[in-house]
Amino acid sequence: MANSPSAKKRARQAEVRRQKNAGQRSLVRTMIKKVIAAIASNDVEAAKAAYTAAVPVIDRMADKGIIHKNKAARHKSRLNTKVKAMAA
Repeated sequence: MANSPSAKKRARQAEVRRQKNAGQRSLVRTMIKKVIAAIASNDVEAAKAAYTAAVPVIDRMADKGIIHKNKAARHKSRLNTKVKAMAA
């Protein structure tokens, strides 16, 4: 346990940041699941709309360091491939 005042403050800050980051990660996962659900329902327009909504969220979390930039690129690439395959 933290003893010095500065260590106690850092522990408080770390907890606040951990909770905020967890919420942001959850948002990314939710957006990805919405795209996958739209793809599973074979609704091309809904899938395109969900993908369009998910991309800026994924990019923003990668910029903030919540997820790695390569992971963001991988998710976007795989989702885009599935959406385009539906349209074809």
